[in-house]
Amino acid sequence: MNFWQRITGGGRKAAAAAGNDGLTDILVRILGGGARSKSGAMITRENALRVSAVLACARVISEGVAQVPFKVMRTGRSPVSVYPTRSDAEDHPLFDLLYRQPNDWQTSFEFRETMVLHALFAGSAYVYKNRVSVGSRGPQIAELILLDPSRVTVTPNEDWSLTYKVRGRNGEPQPIPQADIWHIRGPSWDGVLGMDVLNLAREAIGLSLAAEESQATLHDKGVRPSGVYTVEGSLSPDEHRKLKAWIEREGAGAQNAGSVMLLDRSAKFQSLAMTGVDAQHLETRRFQIEEVCRFFRVMPIMAGYSDKTATYASAEQMFLAHVVHCLMPWYERIQQSAEVHLLTREERRAGYYIKLVEAGLLRGAMKDTAEYLGRLTQGGTMARNEARAKLDLNPLAGLDEPLTPTNMTTDPTGAPSTGDTTGAQP
Repeated sequence: MNFWQRITGGGRKAAAAAGNDGLTDILVRILGGGARSKSGAMITRENALRVSAVLACARVISEGVAQVPFKVMRTGRSPVSVYPTRSDAEDHPLFDLLYRQPNDWQTSFEFRETMVLHALFAGSAYVYKNRVSVGSRGPQIAELILLDPSRVTVTPNEDWSLTYKVRGRNGEPQPIPQADIWHIRGPSWDGVLGMDVLNLAREAIGLSLAAEESQATLHDKGVRPSGVYTVEGSLSPDEHRKLKAWIEREGAGAQNAGSVMLLDRSAKFQSLAMTGVDAQHLETRRFQIEEVCRFFRVMPIMAGYSDKTATYASAEQMFLAHVVHCLMPWYERIQQSAEVHLLTREERRAGYYIKLVEAGLLRGAMKDTAEYLGRLTQGGTMARNEARAKLDLNPLAGLDEPLTPTNMTTDPTGAPSTGDTTGAQP
């Protein structure tokens, strides 16, 4: 029985088929445990994701990481400059794994999306590096396989190494060498495991759940009008039961809101209504969106929340702040982790590195893309055929050389020229 059969009970392919049920099932599979918040709501990863702000934050971070190109790059010596060249290392075995297909059943987008969800909600993401021997080159990483973080146990050893054990479907933990695990940590206190965000944000998420549940109950069971219904004399248990059933049938529910209640037997109704405005339900729910976003370090506007003071200009700056302060730390975290766990020291010394190309965030913003590429080509930073390549357009003859602005040329002596020819020597 091979490794995957031991830890899954059905082989790697079977484990993959069982785990490829879309974003919702992926989230549900990593759920587990929970604690009761002071609001009374039990917080698990499963019901936390039912809070729209939590799901929105999870998606905006995971999709923000997944949507940009993920490449193995290489620096080299330039024949025309002291600065090194930078190019896609398409001949590297990891290039296709990271850029397009890390395993048989996932695309790079799906893989990274799930990986970040694991790191967000479980504190850590674990990737098994499946190696195969390739001729004289020895074992090479042939595929990258995400492990369910709820089945992985990490133990620090006295020599500062880590022991990884994966619990199979039969409940027996199987050890995996540290060298075969790519461990991506979220924000960590001990440097071994990422912090449990759901535990830290338990009260904020719990209050969001409680506010949503109370608002739903108000619409489901709220009597219009609600209050105390009194009649003269006493009611028998059967009469009480029938009266209660009549009130719930004729007066309860959103469909009966505002209807007229007809009373007999000198009955009186004393209204004790408290509206949603009185209870400040709307304000509470709005504040909880901001509170949840703080824990995930997501700008509220990215979670679909915006106050009335926001303008187009301010929203644009908020989108930029989201990239700089939320996504870029995740990019750097994943890039450095990938380089340490997937590249050897020799490869790093040879100029190989791994890059999440944030310029991919400009896809779809044609005006911004045109302005970005236009400035780079007009200033001579980028050749026009390089710009066409970024737009997936074929190169054109004569566009390989970068433009040189007239005010940035140099004279034969090497001194910069301002473009002013006044007083020039013949």
